[in-house]
Amino acid sequence: MCCRKTKVPLTVPETTEWLNAGHQVQLICEASPWLEAPPIDTPKRAHFKRRSFAASSGSIQVRVIAILVANVPEGCPNLMADMRCGIYERRPLVCRIYPAEINPFVQLKVENKACPPEAWAQEHPLLQRQGRVMSEAIREDIQRSRDADALDVDVKRRLCAAMHVVDAAVTLEGFLVYSPPIPILRNAIASAIENADAAPANTEWRFVSDRVETIERLANAGAAAVHARDLNAMSHQYVTLGAQP
Repeated sequence: MCCRKTKVPLTVPETTEWLNAGHQVQLICEASPWLEAPPIDTPKRAHFKRRSFAASSGSIQVRVIAILVANVPEGCPNLMADMRCGIYERRPLVCRIYPAEINPFVQLKVENKACPPEAWAQEHPLLQRQGRVMSEAIREDIQRSRDADALDVDVKRRLCAAMHVVDAAVTLEGFLVYSPPIPILRNAIASAIENADAAPANTEWRFVSDRVETIERLANAGAAAVHARDLNAMSHQYVTLGAQP
């Protein structure tokens, strides 16, 4: 089911609540080289930009997406013995939206969801028709989630600076996962929220990949890049999205 062996994306306020309850939250970073004036501007590019913050890597401009996720390696800590949600009325937005997709460019595919077969029975209300979510409440929650993505960007930028996080996986190739102790992450988030007027940190980022050709391409473009095998495994976990060359 969806409440087991997963990572649940959280907004910044949800992250604070999760940490205060003593549950682990991870930070996932990905980045992409960025031309401010591309030949063609697309809706996908605009969606990526609103969820990311500007940075640099070597001599090139990049944009970084930072995602806070509840780490649920086994069962969700809020799952009760009878399999009901113990925080149902204040459950995270992504839980309210599931199994609908938040990303407007990702198509809902039943086979990619962890719902049991009976969840898709015909007697249940229709989830969506021709790509449009039918429930107004879910549509509103999806918009709230997308808005939170944009509103949380500056806090996440300051959070990364406070934790000296400077490595990110290459977008569409993998994710770089940080697992800081609960008190450290909680204090860093509090500081990032309180210092809203602080000037943006001039942080140099480094790309991480498990593909030799990607590292060479980025280095030739002027970026800083390193192979995933050369990372300190104590502070990072690289998760690949494709087969290694």
